[in-house]
Amino acid sequence: QVLLVESGGGSVQAGGSLRLSCAASLSPFSDYAMGWFRQSPGKEREFVAGISRYSSRTDYADSVKGRFTISKDYNTRMAYLQMSDLRPEDTAVYYCVGSRTQSTASVPTTGENYAYWGQGTQVTVSS
Repeated sequence: QVLLVESGGGSVQAGGSLRLSCAASLSPFSDYAMGWFRQSPGKEREFVAGISRYSSRTDYADSVKGRFTISKDYNTRMAYLQMSDLRPEDTAVYYCVGSRTQSTASVPTTGENYAYWGQGTQVTVSS
């Protein structure tokens, strides 16, 4: 059963924007912190952004602060990553992740804390 499905990846020039979407089958959606990780060839997987169960807290990697915004829509069970001012170093496969957390303020930042992963969507930024 596929629980997380990403979409919205693609190719864009530096300075451009993309919005990644994640359709979640996790229920109840409000029990889950959501996040985004990315991995590019030859590099370690890295945390990009996370949002707590009721969207009270967000966390971002330093490299994307001020450029990326994570959000959740409880009605549609969707998570989003709005990416602006994209740079070539943002090129990677982006993964939507979900974690059932007890704390409403928790935003896990390590992959081991996320039990659910999507299949990934490619983002390519050209200079």
